Amino acid sequence: MLSRRQFLTLAAIATATAACGQGPTSSTPSPGPANPLRIPPLLQAGADGRFTLTMKAGTTEFVAGKPAPTWGFNGSYLGPTIRARRGDRIRMRVVNELDEPTTVHWHGMRLPAKMDGGPHQMIPAGGEWTPEWTIDQPAATSWYHPHPHGETARHVYRGLAGMFLLDDDDDKDEAAGAGLPGEYGVDDIPLVIQDRVIGDDGTLVEDPVATWGLMGDRILVNGTLDAAFQVTRPAIRFRLLNGSNARKYNIGFADGRAFHVVGGDAGLLRAPVQVTRVSLTPGERIEIVATFKAGEQALLRSFAGDLDLDDREFDLLRLDAAPGLEPAAALPATLSDRPAIEVPAGAKVRRFTLNGSDAINGQEMDMTRIDEVVPAGAVEIWEIVNTVYAHNFHIHEVEFAVLDVDGAKPEPYLAGPKDTVYVPPKATVRLAVRFGEFVDPATPYMYHCHILRHEDEGMMGQFVIVTPGTEAQVNRTLPATHQHA
Repeated sequence: MLSRRQFLTLAAIATATAACGQGPTSSTPSPGPANPLRIPPLLQAGADGRFTLTMKAGTTEFVAGKPAPTWGFNGSYLGPTIRARRGDRIRMRVVNELDEPTTVHWHGMRLPAKMDGGPHQMIPAGGEWTPEWTIDQPAATSWYHPHPHGETARHVYRGLAGMFLLDDDDDKDEAAGAGLPGEYGVDDIPLVIQDRVIGDDGTLVEDPVATWGLMGDRILVNGTLDAAFQVTRPAIRFRLLNGSNARKYNIGFADGRAFHVVGGDAGLLRAPVQVTRVSLTPGERIEIVATFKAGEQALLRSFAGDLDLDDREFDLLRLDAAPGLEPAAALPATLSDRPAIEVPAGAKVRRFTLNGSDAINGQEMDMTRIDEVVPAGAVEIWEIVNTVYAHNFHIHEVEFAVLDVDGAKPEPYLAGPKDTVYVPPKATVRLAVRFGEFVDPATPYMYHCHILRHEDEGMMGQFVIVTPGTEAQVNRTLPATHQHA
């Protein structure tokens, strides 16, 4: 396996199963070069009832006629979309055909620690992993990606990522004439947004920048360069995933039109929130619904911001509306009746100080150290204290509500439900965190900065969930070997 030092000097590898075309982005919609947005296929279970994901190396043409070496699931770049419903029993078969070990983490999934796919569930080169769990959480847009300690940034940059969509009775997609748009690939559209450096030879260049690591000057959406989508319905639900290693996006439409946020990382909001911009840092997901008029052209854009995470301006996706569209129906006034997270009196408060780019509470990640022990079902307050430049923070297994950012309430669409949050420079973010019931004192979950270079360099910690009252009995030292499921 390549060392982190080798990774930082290595060059080229990653791209997508549909892309070609080049040319500069424009400040307004135009009929210039564009490529049809690739929609990742829905993964079907096999005859054995298992969903199979095979990690492999391949080649992808981001630029026509210039094949580039890339990695992907079941293909050369990115992976298929997995879709499941609450109550389903998920049986996965993850095959590693790469020449080095890696993992697959189910980001946003509530499941036992041994099935989480973090750095303790390594899959050796040539090996496979068969996790199983039952979906028991509200409708949400989650995703999957590698999580090997020290190598996550490189593996994700090369193309290993995919969407994992969850449905339940809250999400009224299937009710005719009511609820949210829900026909996958037609009016329910996944958008995996990634920045990449594309060399003159068409390859993705691995050339990290100071502080942030791998950042690019071109945008891939679902692996498509200069992407365009044909709008055939008056209202489109976009499931936005920031699949970049480090970049922050400030997303809106070039013409300033309003749209509605309907969901966050961990599920639907209680009611739609009208906005003109949304912020998205690595690992975060936001579901929005935008409306279109017959025959119009629109442009989804990321606007320049405060440069906390080099959030410069990019055109993301051109949208070409078909003629003859009917006016869009109104969104439902209520999207979800899930209860808000109530913080009990006397709730435990834990503080996590983010130091530089490689430590939390003054310590770099140690695979053998349990940092925190949490009783099952607890609701706690976590204070994330940022001492320097921008970070964000992801907690495995949980959902949380953002209580405040430096004492100020977050914008309504950012309050929750969430599992990943932006932490501005020299700011403190307080979270109300609800933990699950999967007890395992010997197998940890992770919390970490989701800027992947920072995660790899050690800005990560571990916690276990235990039976209430047994916290003091936990052995906080793990064996110095990876745990294989």
